[in-house]
Amino acid sequence: MTLSSRRHHGHGPSRRRTQEERRSRTQASLLEATMECLVDLGWSGTSTTEVARRAGVSRGAQQHHYPTKMVLVAAALEHLLEAQRLAYETAFANLPPERRNVSGALDLLWDVFRGRPARALTELAVAARTDDELRPLCRDLNERILQVILDVFERLFPETRLHADAVPTMLRSVFAMFVGLSIQNALDDDADGHQAAVLRQLKDVARMIVPQPETP
Repeated sequence: MTLSSRRHHGHGPSRRRTQEERRSRTQASLLEATMECLVDLGWSGTSTTEVARRAGVSRGAQQHHYPTKMVLVAAALEHLLEAQRLAYETAFANLPPERRNVSGALDLLWDVFRGRPARALTELAVAARTDDELRPLCRDLNERILQVILDVFERLFPETRLHADAVPTMLRSVFAMFVGLSIQNALDDDADGHQAAVLRQLKDVARMIVPQPETP
């Protein structure tokens, strides 16, 4: 094999795959670090410098992938939405059969709302109220999260006692309730049990609306 052919071989598909894998790993690290910054430091404390430090990459590498804070946050927002959807679907799929019902689904949804991806999204939504540059990115954030919840709900519970047009409104109510509860939970970790009481009452109502699957 000649030197020129060896050089050509070294720039083939294998090397491209390695570069793509490295690029994907770096981007994933930056997006995860953005989430951690939003949760730990809030919107005002999140900077590209701190994100790069937490991700373990240079500022130059960070700027290569995401040139500005807004470009980085826009990518992180998509990453967080997908993480939320996968977390809920995976957790429900792993539930034992006897808990694969509306009560189990609400428990899992509550877990998702208290998780770090959801807290990062809430931080963005609250900050967007007074940040003119961030607001356009978050304008439809709630609707997108609601759509994820609706898609999952319709797959898990195809039959309810509600008219089909009423399901989105019901889920919107649950979403609004969980947003409020999760903000309070971030402050007191339900020290007095009030959030748990609300969740128990919500389950009682939900069981009257959503037929329970038969347990094998």
